[in-house]
Amino acid sequence: MENFKPFPGFGTQATHVGQEPEKWNSRAVVPPISMSTTFKQKGPGDHHGFEYSRSGNPTRNCLEECLAALEGGKHALVFASGLATTTAITYLLQSGDHIVSMDDLYGGTNRYFKKCATRMGIETSFVDCTVIDNIKKSLRPNTKMVWLETPTNPTLRIVDIAKAVKVVKENNKDIFVVVDNTFMSSYFQRPLDFGADMVMHSLTKYMNGHSDAVMGAAILNDDGLCQRLRFLQNAFGAVPSPFDSFLVNRGLKTLHVRMKEHMKNGLAVAKFLESHPCVEKVLHPGLPSHPQHELAKKQMRGFSGMVTFYIKGGIKEASEFLKNVKIFTLAESLGGFESLCELPSVMTHASVPEDERDKLGISDNLIRLSVGIEDEEDLIEDLDQALNAATGTPSHKKRKIAE
Repeated sequence: MENFKPFPGFGTQATHVGQEPEKWNSRAVVPPISMSTTFKQKGPGDHHGFEYSRSGNPTRNCLEECLAALEGGKHALVFASGLATTTAITYLLQSGDHIVSMDDLYGGTNRYFKKCATRMGIETSFVDCTVIDNIKKSLRPNTKMVWLETPTNPTLRIVDIAKAVKVVKENNKDIFVVVDNTFMSSYFQRPLDFGADMVMHSLTKYMNGHSDAVMGAAILNDDGLCQRLRFLQNAFGAVPSPFDSFLVNRGLKTLHVRMKEHMKNGLAVAKFLESHPCVEKVLHPGLPSHPQHELAKKQMRGFSGMVTFYIKGGIKEASEFLKNVKIFTLAESLGGFESLCELPSVMTHASVPEDERDKLGISDNLIRLSVGIEDEEDLIEDLDQALNAATGTPSHKKRKIAE
């Protein structure tokens, strides 16, 4: 990416913040995995900072401290999953409150707001937040939260965070704005810098990056909101295990290295697909053809490995493509070191009603790729042979893909 400028000191922070050996009597360089569920107290109610592992854990604390630094925030709280994080944040509201949400977003978030939050008496309006005026028109006297996802899942639309925050705060400064930053990671985008009140991550994805731990996080600056959320973290009990906290903390140490490879490979794949005769359309913020390419360059410091494209044909061709890939793996999730592919209409976004999927452009020929850190040439050759097999087009590639 031209003029790519990472956040200063990111790799150093990822390596050292929250990891000080002085935290431990042993001076361990790698934070130990503290598996104890309970901690000895000096006297009744007089403890050494920890009393019960749900309420606080040394390994988890290390991770939260590091996450806050990487996102440019003051506080970080981790939860058992991304959706557990979403649930906890929504519990900051009460019955009768209203949410304005991006319409194109992760299917699980859509399902939670529609099927679960409504049972709490909380209503959600789903609007295209890429048009800022839509947010303004949707705000009500009882609106308490605005939920943005940018880039969106799976069509990679981009919301102007600064403008969205401005229009919300001009209406009511007490409405808090949450940005799901999962698709970018803290390495490429920091929504708090643009005025967002809170950043949410499915740490399962890029932040951990190894497809071996499920976890979520909320990062924020406001002390009052943090105190309320910390209460919910303990009261809910939806906290990650010490071992999973160790895994994600370990994953953060290579985040800055991995994201550079994801960006390089993702852009190469997007450009290749855009030139392929079997591809109808490619969606990637780094392509000049993306309608919000300039906003992407302004708001983000790079691009992840997320690429969405429409294969020529329908579900038959899409299914054949997904059956024929060899290096890409047909599986849900994203953001790991390995390349994955999936069909959102019947996988990650199957819970979104068909009429809504049609409106959002999530058709049966839309394929989502999570481009990993394998060799660029192998990834492109794999996509080429799978596309050609799916559409009956002779391959023009000479290099053979390893089985």
